[in-house]
Amino acid sequence: MTVDSYQNLNDMKKMVFISLPIDDLQTVIIDCVNFCLTSKKQEQTPTEPAEKWLDLNDLVQYDPEKRSKPTWYSKISRNEVPHYKRGKKLYFLKSEIDEWLKQGKCKSNAEIEQEAQVYLLNNKKGLSNG
Repeated sequence: MTVDSYQNLNDMKKMVFISLPIDDLQTVIIDCVNFCLTSKKQEQTPTEPAEKWLDLNDLVQYDPEKRSKPTWYSKISRNEVPHYKRGKKLYFLKSEIDEWLKQGKCKSNAEIEQEAQVYLLNNKKGLSNG
């Protein structure tokens, strides 16, 4: 037996032969390719950037309602908005501003109905005893 044939024999031991319908084979190949692509994307994703700071000018630009500086000064003086002060300069964390903006969310009718259902289910015992 030659070295080449011995190598081929070793390679043959590592192979697995199976019979798959073509549709199943295509699915396996697509799944493998998708897995490789998503793994590659995760490797290339840079680490999350540090927390973003905004000054008052940045905040006015970032604000979806485009409130004026005097409006923001009023909210800051009443401590309605999260902020930081160094000397006379005001700073804001973008993530805190995002959370503050989300607090004004109005619930949809579906959300209100779902909360009512949960409330009624959780308080069913109290209602039947009364």
